[in-house]
Amino acid sequence: MTDRETHVTEDELHAFVDGELPADRRETVSAWLAGNPEQAALVAAWRAQADSIRARYGDVVNEPVPERLQLDRIIKNDITTARGGAWTSMAAAAVLLAFAAGGGAGWYARAATTPAPVAMAPVPAPAPIDTFTADALDAYKLYVVEVRHPVEVPGTEVGHMKQWLSKRVGHELNIPDLQSIGLKLVGGRLLPGPTGAAAFYMYEGPSGERFTIYCGKAGGPETALHFKSGGQFASFTWVDDKIGYVVSGPANRERLEAVTKTVYEQVDKTPEKKG
Repeated sequence: MTDRETHVTEDELHAFVDGELPADRRETVSAWLAGNPEQAALVAAWRAQADSIRARYGDVVNEPVPERLQLDRIIKNDITTARGGAWTSMAAAAVLLAFAAGGGAGWYARAATTPAPVAMAPVPAPAPIDTFTADALDAYKLYVVEVRHPVEVPGTEVGHMKQWLSKRVGHELNIPDLQSIGLKLVGGRLLPGPTGAAAFYMYEGPSGERFTIYCGKAGGPETALHFKSGGQFASFTWVDDKIGYVVSGPANRERLEAVTKTVYEQVDKTPEKKG
């Protein structure tokens, strides 16, 4: 056997579980697992975990990615913001040129003879905290179904993750330890938020249930805990010291409230808060 045939990587094992391993490697990996019972048991545990996640959250996989979390939309918004007033001025100039060259007089006459439309009551814009909560729930639904890549930084790198995300969010963040309530830190990632960067942490229970914490600058006043249910998912949101927190999970209010209470007690311990 060649070195490649006798060496199986962890990525190949994950691909084997997910059914993504190339056909020419499946038989080799199967044979390798047969001779490595400890690794075979690990692979079996991964497969059971994947089946559990798919059974619990499988229907979310087919939901479209929310528009505000789509990469092309984020890039477009960044470009528009960077251009600022110059972009607005160019657009206004283009409209004026079209008006002058393309029959502006005709439209002017039409406006003079057409009755003014009935004024409609303006639709109130959603409160900043509502947008913040919606983004957090969208992120939860997007990543909770991921088996191989639910996070960017694994939970074993807490120190690095805390430093990195705190710097990007612009506020010293705590990463809660939820092992006392049966939840292990899977890891975290950086996400775009409605007012800047947001940190996103994922936790997982022994039965495959997953909870997430989404936090960042909320752009609004401090608030008390607010519960929101979205079908099979729910969240608790609050704002403290200008930082918003959203704890999301399955729509079991009692369980989610217990998780939120534990998170709340830990995130309120930053150095800025200490006397």
